[in-house]
Amino acid sequence: MRTRVAVLAVLLCIVVAGCSAPVSLPEPGEGDVETPGDATQPPRTGSTPDDGSDGDGEERDVRDAAWNDGSTPVPAVDNPYDEETLTVAVDDANVSAGRDVRPAVRDALDFWEANSRHYAGYAVDYRLLDEDSDTSDADLVVQFVDDIRDCGREQHVAGCAPYITRGPVDRPAVVRIKTGFDANSTTLVLEHELGHTLGLGHDDEPSEVMAGETMLTTQPKTDATDRELAWNHSTLSVYVDYGDADDRQATERQVAAALGYFEDGAEGTVPENVSFVRVDDPGRADVVVRFADDLQCGTRRGSCGRVEGYDPDGDGRLETYSKLEVTIANLDTEAVAWHVARWVGRGLSLDSDAEYPEPLRETTSAAERRTEWWR
Repeated sequence: MRTRVAVLAVLLCIVVAGCSAPVSLPEPGEGDVETPGDATQPPRTGSTPDDGSDGDGEERDVRDAAWNDGSTPVPAVDNPYDEETLTVAVDDANVSAGRDVRPAVRDALDFWEANSRHYAGYAVDYRLLDEDSDTSDADLVVQFVDDIRDCGREQHVAGCAPYITRGPVDRPAVVRIKTGFDANSTTLVLEHELGHTLGLGHDDEPSEVMAGETMLTTQPKTDATDRELAWNHSTLSVYVDYGDADDRQATERQVAAALGYFEDGAEGTVPENVSFVRVDDPGRADVVVRFADDLQCGTRRGSCGRVEGYDPDGDGRLETYSKLEVTIANLDTEAVAWHVARWVGRGLSLDSDAEYPEPLRETTSAAERRTEWWR
């Protein structure tokens, strides 16, 4: 099962006069702001069987075992296993301590016990072996693994299973499930991969189980705002578009001052190994700063920011950042460094105002923001 991770974008702004973006910071004394909700996109995944044709919070929302989607039962076929009751062993050596994945396995087995005749063309029962049973004695082994690197032509998969349509079956048939998914997603991956062992492909019913793409979420992960560094690397690439800047050289000095402030540790508020490198392609940049003649956050003067990243646990909050885009419009050149630095701080997991170094807090006056506060 191929995996995709949710990509979220959060638009924010720092303004001189009123703004209606999700989060904003007005210039001192310029009034209140509105805070609409954030838009999110859920995680998605897909999958593949071994022939290439084509896993922790524990709240479980298990579908009814008897699945009635109104589809016509498939014609009866010969059982490739040549027996109706299949023994199943679970290899959970790679599962994190304290987590029991056997209930998810049982749920998936129950689903196919109730539905295999309808969708696969033959009835099957499963006997889940005890934890200390020898896996070599099983018809099927469900193996939880940290990663799956070889599964037909696909990469980045959540599960992998042999595509069994005829016998004799080489036993035990091994179903691999990637660890780290929450209970519901683990059950769904299990149902999907077990469907392959029953001869079902991605175009077969039930599509809610066998479709090549579906939603998957991981166990809860630490939010980006609670991480010391929310990027996958400590050297961030920066692209600057000076398009509508009044004085390019003076503006560049302001941008350089803001970046240098964080490279020096920003008074101990960011990791010491943070650094920046300039690039000439915005597509390759982690941080993009643009100087424009207007802003998308509903104000004429100030700055807007857009933070993008990944939300693998599906809680609607980013866990890792992948892009920070800053737009600045109609500001005095002397105020540019403060605005750039405020956004860079946001990208370096400074969330509440108290987490920022004093020169970058909301309480700084307009005059203070236009000084060489970084020295």
